[in-house]
Amino acid sequence: MKYMLLIYQDELTLSEVDREECYKESTELAHQLKANGQFLSANPLQPTSLATSIRVRDGKQLITDGPFAETREQLGGYYLVDVTDLDEAIGIAARIPMARKGTIEIRPIIEIKGLPTV
Repeated sequence: MKYMLLIYQDELTLSEVDREECYKESTELAHQLKANGQFLSANPLQPTSLATSIRVRDGKQLITDGPFAETREQLGGYYLVDVTDLDEAIGIAARIPMARKGTIEIRPIIEIKGLPTV
């Protein structure tokens, strides 16, 4: 089963040194998951100051700068994994470096037949 592990944290709390250490640990984790056949994808996201949100209402695009919602923690990245069950996904989520400072949301993926593959 595929799970999206969404990484939330207060993006203003990490120093550049902390951020680089997090990237290093995250890369190591990704390589471990790849070796186990569980890794599908992972990436950090640029800060919310570079986000753009769009809504289409009555055929009109409403485009705004920034994220959709103002929250204490922001979506900062993700892992996409293929594991046997939720318990295995939880075990991986607990190993993500930002789990020590933020929150990891675990969401099962709905696989739709006919979508293109990479």
